Amino acid sequence: MGNLLKVLTREIENYPHFFLDFENAQPTEGEREVWNQVNSVLQDSESILSGLQAYKGAGQEIRDAIQNPNDLLLQERAWNSVCPLVIRLKKFYSFSLRLEEALQSLLESLTCPPYTPTQHLEKEQALAKQFAEILHFTLRFDELKMRIPAIQNDFSYYRRTISRNRINNMNLDIESEVNNEMANRMSLFYAEATPMLKTLSNATTNFVTENKTLPLENTTDCLSTMASVCKVMLETPDYTSRFSSEDTLLFCMRVMVGVIILYDHVHPNGAFNKSSKIDMKGCIKVLKDQPADNVEGLLNALKFTTKHLNDESTPKNIRTMLQ
Repeated sequence: MGNLLKVLTREIENYPHFFLDFENAQPTEGEREVWNQVNSVLQDSESILSGLQAYKGAGQEIRDAIQNPNDLLLQERAWNSVCPLVIRLKKFYSFSLRLEEALQSLLESLTCPPYTPTQHLEKEQALAKQFAEILHFTLRFDELKMRIPAIQNDFSYYRRTISRNRINNMNLDIESEVNNEMANRMSLFYAEATPMLKTLSNATTNFVTENKTLPLENTTDCLSTMASVCKVMLETPDYTSRFSSEDTLLFCMRVMVGVIILYDHVHPNGAFNKSSKIDMKGCIKVLKDQPADNVEGLLNALKFTTKHLNDESTPKNIRTMLQ
């Protein structure tokens, strides 16, 4: 039957319906070079998530230092607690740059002529799976980051303190790791509610802008096809029952939401417009049919990180579904 199965013998409402084997797709020789490049990035994703999950922050040390400004021991303790955390935050930020490069390599492969998005999915299942894995990682990272206010507090303290520490001649080895320019870029990154998603949105927009000879539809059709793939997998029990792990359900939901957000940022009319190639009503319904705990973060991502939800052209019933 192959990895890509036609789920329905006809297209309903002009939306493509496919089942993709996200669990078992393996690279062909034609995919191998890009797959290896992207895999070298993705293999570090779990350790990035573990590092973020374990992030405890230096809140107490910072509070003690602020409340006792003349106690040099407490100042030094706070500084020495924050420095390793800032180096960890730099590691996360640096990973976002690698992820951006990986996404652009995948977009190049999955959108290039003469093939359609559907043909690319048929020919390059393993790359489609990696694209999905990047989106899956991105939404997991951002869900975790939103629950850790200590990140911005720690980084703000670091930036406020560093110039004073120069005067006091305290430990400034960290400046060889995080110079002022790097600190500025990190500051912009962590100021975003969903920094990894913002990185991917920018990367996708830049990809379209830089590839002027490539029709915009090649990119947006790739995204809308992926959204339809995930939607039909989620709403078709015959196919969800084929997953060897329940985690694949959540994987599909995250990927579906991720490609919707990217589509909404890249397409001039967005994902919610009546002319959109994504069945937004169907996608939201699929999410709402899942346990609330599994989808609250994903529904919030659609509400707060999309670009066109509040446009006048968005049908009222779609807005109501997301309230």
